[in-house]
Amino acid sequence: MANQKQAFGAWGEAVAVEYLTEKGFTVLVRNYRALRGEIDIIARLENVIVFVEVKTGRSRQFGPPEERITPAKQRQLYKIANHYIQHHPDDSADYRFDAVIIDGTEAKYEIRHYPNAFYLF
Repeated sequence: MANQKQAFGAWGEAVAVEYLTEKGFTVLVRNYRALRGEIDIIARLENVIVFVEVKTGRSRQFGPPEERITPAKQRQLYKIANHYIQHHPDDSADYRFDAVIIDGTEAKYEIRHYPNAFYLF
């Protein structure tokens, strides 16, 4: 079961990479790991470094995938993003957090992209 879930998540991330690339993003890093966590995709769009959280969902049984980007998850992503920025400084860049939702199955799915999906203060 865990392998199926991981494979489905990896498929969703691949779909998100393809989607973002088609929209003009340059993918810098996939699965950036730091501080006991991970950012799915780090990409660049012009002068903006974009930290992308990808959520996939097959069913609405537990609500839409967007609801799994909880405040605790946002705080974790913020910490990992700060780690990335410290180790890859770019004074000319702005930064933001996006979410890409892949909702459905491999045979039929919908992509929802939320630029500036959340802010942390």
